Amino acid sequence: MPQLTFRGDPYEVLGVAPGASDQAIQRRRRELARELHPDQATGDAARTADLTKRMARVNAAYDLLRDEERRRAYDRSHPNARSSSARTGSPPVDRDGRPAGPPPPRPTRPVTARFDATGTFHARNATTTNGSGGLPGHRPISARERTEEPEPLRASKPNGPVRVRRTRRPVAMPTLEASLAAPLEFGKFRGHTLGEVAAFEPTYIDWIARTITRDRDLVVKARVIQAELDERGVVRRMRPPTAGFGTSHPDD
Repeated sequence: MPQLTFRGDPYEVLGVAPGASDQAIQRRRRELARELHPDQATGDAARTADLTKRMARVNAAYDLLRDEERRRAYDRSHPNARSSSARTGSPPVDRDGRPAGPPPPRPTRPVTARFDATGTFHARNATTTNGSGGLPGHRPISARERTEEPEPLRASKPNGPVRVRRTRRPVAMPTLEASLAAPLEFGKFRGHTLGEVAAFEPTYIDWIARTITRDRDLVVKARVIQAELDERGVVRRMRPPTAGFGTSHPDD
């Protein structure tokens, strides 16, 4: 029976050196059998076929190398055969399958960078300005602003007090006619104007002026109408607060 021929480099297929021992070749073949098992394809037909084809080539290479006569014949016909490490980039191995060459260097601790932060240190209560009264990149403070009495610090503003420019022009208040014609867009009187609400439910005007916060223009107009009702002496009956969470009824 004629011997089967193998096309290619069996050492490269198995991933071993040409001088590897029989035990190393057998160990490598078992590793490849686990890696190329069809169960690794997880039901993919194309991948299953590819793994089966690669495993058949591994078996053919293993059959060649485990036969001493065929292996010697292959080595004689390929005297310049290189190990798989030179082709695939894997580390070279000796006859026992162990990594050849010098041992790898011992791992060292990572080196963390160190920065000199002494220039950013300031003693407690030290002045951090550059003498001009401002911070680098900010506009210089004018002489008038330096002579003004500083505003006390606010606890809600961690970046310091906010300078408010005060003007002599008062805020223009809406007229009574414009306030009476303002429509309501919410509540039980939605679609009515403030003038209509002031005619049949003036207490609702007081409620808008006292409670609403999301519509500033509506609140200002309600306060204009409220002042007009006070000038005319319109008496509004204040509703007692209703019992809510944590409040008991008088009859309880």
